[in-house]
Amino acid sequence: MRPPPIPPFDARPLAGRVVLVTGGAQGIGRAIAEAVLAAGGAVLIGDTDVEAGRACLAEWSAGDRASFRRLDVAREASVQGFTKAALARWSRIDGLVNNAGIAAPHSGSLTELPLAEWNRYLAVNLTGAFLCAKHALPALAEARGAIVQIASTRALQSERDSEAYAAAKGGLVALTHAMAISAGPAVRVNGILPGWIATDAWRKPATRRRPRLGRRDHAQHPVGRVGEPPDIAALAVHLLSAQAGFITGQNFVVDGGMTVKMQYA
Repeated sequence: MRPPPIPPFDARPLAGRVVLVTGGAQGIGRAIAEAVLAAGGAVLIGDTDVEAGRACLAEWSAGDRASFRRLDVAREASVQGFTKAALARWSRIDGLVNNAGIAAPHSGSLTELPLAEWNRYLAVNLTGAFLCAKHALPALAEARGAIVQIASTRALQSERDSEAYAAAKGGLVALTHAMAISAGPAVRVNGILPGWIATDAWRKPATRRRPRLGRRDHAQHPVGRVGEPPDIAALAVHLLSAQAGFITGQNFVVDGGMTVKMQYA
């Protein structure tokens, strides 16, 4: 019996597919949206920053393959409007990237942390992913699509005074494998845990700048450099594509090797 032929490599694995990216106007979210476009897909980015969202569309010049809608993932009505806008424009949803979140990990001393601030972190960084999945799942199931959750290595290790952020990202890791079981086999669900990613150059034009990084910043990573948003975007596109059709319920650490490096004072 002859082995099956080597399948051709698909350089545009998201051609004809529609992907929703929350928090998609800046940073990692913007890089993922751009990678979706480069892979042949169409993208709807949602963000609370309207200026940043409009700047993306102007700079991409992607025509009808890119759209922006203001989105507050902590508000269910806003999430519903976001998913309905995608269906109204393209009549399908093939992928969802739950990237939106409060990026500041340090929320202050636990003994002085207001309950409202704790709840704000959970609402945006965890409940938002639940709401987006809840309302996108019917269309995703019809398309046999995929969800990618952007968590953090802070779900696995911590600095002081980061309890709210760590708890929310840890919850997102658990939500990923739980959703993979409930949504499968029609929808695959995977997570990415970024480490130190320098997003300065991926902000909106008014605040964009070169990252201020020194030799020591790069040298502490086993790969020899701090991460960049495209490092996360490349994996996100793969997980959204049919090329990752046998992968679900997994959480992938992308941190230049930092979490496996022994560190002694």
